[in-house]
Amino acid sequence: MLQITNGKWWAAAGVRCLKTGAQTLASLIGTGAVGVLDLDWPQMLGVTATAMVLSLLTSLAGLPEVGEGAE
Repeated sequence: MLQITNGKWWAAAGVRCLKTGAQTLASLIGTGAVGVLDLDWPQMLGVTATAMVLSLLTSLAGLPEVGEGAE
């Protein structure tokens, strides 16, 4: 049974969320010859925030690392 009041669940979901955000932002920055000041930061951060929210919503389906994975 899903227990989002469990601190262990929130810790695991938070780690997943932060990793997803870092991966998303890294992929949006890319490796092109564009300067860091030329990037569209508001749009990139918006996309990153959306990915992080989706990560948390996905965690509601279960987190295997806390024994709540789908079997």
